[in-house]
Amino acid sequence: MRGEKRFIEGNIAIVEGAIAAGARFYAGYPISPSSEIAEYSARLLPRVGGLYIQMEDEISSMAALLGASVAGKKAYTATSGPGVSLMQENLGLGIMSEIPAVIIDVQRSGPSTGAATKPAQGDLMQARWGAHGDHSIIALSPASVQECFDLTVCAFNLAEKYRTPVYLLADETIGHLRETVTIRELEPDEIVSRKQPAEDVGPEDFRPYRYDGIMPEAMPPFGSDRYLSRTTGSTHDEKGEFRPVPENIHRVTHYLTDKIEKNAEDICMTKGWYLDDAETAFITWGCATRSALGAMEQLRARGEKVGMLQLQTVWPMPEKEIRSVLSSVKTVVVPELNLGQAAGEIRKFNDYGCKVVQANRVDGILISPEQIIRVWKEAEQHGEL
Repeated sequence: MRGEKRFIEGNIAIVEGAIAAGARFYAGYPISPSSEIAEYSARLLPRVGGLYIQMEDEISSMAALLGASVAGKKAYTATSGPGVSLMQENLGLGIMSEIPAVIIDVQRSGPSTGAATKPAQGDLMQARWGAHGDHSIIALSPASVQECFDLTVCAFNLAEKYRTPVYLLADETIGHLRETVTIRELEPDEIVSRKQPAEDVGPEDFRPYRYDGIMPEAMPPFGSDRYLSRTTGSTHDEKGEFRPVPENIHRVTHYLTDKIEKNAEDICMTKGWYLDDAETAFITWGCATRSALGAMEQLRARGEKVGMLQLQTVWPMPEKEIRSVLSSVKTVVVPELNLGQAAGEIRKFNDYGCKVVQANRVDGILISPEQIIRVWKEAEQHGEL
């Protein structure tokens, strides 16, 4: 289906993606640099039969999100790093209770209040490890305004398919960047909605959870006049009833991890440039992707064999694609607006003797292609590993 070409910022494209994916509920609290998402959602959701609620804080926002989702609505919120910190307890409830939701984190410079209007990519580890206990998580990261639309749709589809909260890790640069983007109405087969019980499953046979595989059970809305659903943040059995015995704790914890980690090939998305002949590769994500592309183009114009891998999925880390790069090039440079969060994960996969070096910036200014090239040159000269 043909779409409408619009010149908009990333935050607006995110809302358009959410609406296109079927989202009809937003609960949140304004915080820069994500506030445009709340403002535009408040305008757009009522036009499509949806509901916007401004909450008193991020803790209640996440609670409202989960409540709307179990009632059957696709739900989302937007915040930045400090707000994500406040959402963690209820995020853990969403993970344990397998409640689909999308959390948009438009990252800014930190820690704490930090520099509220400056770009950064410091929330990568918070997204993965912020909720307490053993679990896994899905997080996507756009590098363009078009990807803000497209990956928001993907985030909702993954949340519904795997019954889990999903992060969209944007950042100030991409959230406020304006580009031409195609906004379109999606075809029905492009939209994933949570699985419903088969017609032959009676109320007495229905279980809202299952732990014997790597895919979730059907999820009728809570309050259904046919099926009983219950949940608790405590370890529960297939009926949703409290059951903290060792055997059940073991299988639930493994299941919540396995349903994401063992489906990584379905979840992980990357983009590659010139990797077939590359001797050096940039591996990057989010806003740093744009600077890395510029550096790659400059170096290739000089005859250097440089390629690039963009991580559109950052959790789970695309291990297969990262290993493929590490095993085929001499040097990998990892540009990011933090002190090396993605670089540390990439090094875990480096069984190949590849040089892995960091190009980091944390002063509230976007990393430049020239800085990336300088780091690469120094690594080539000094053989840093």
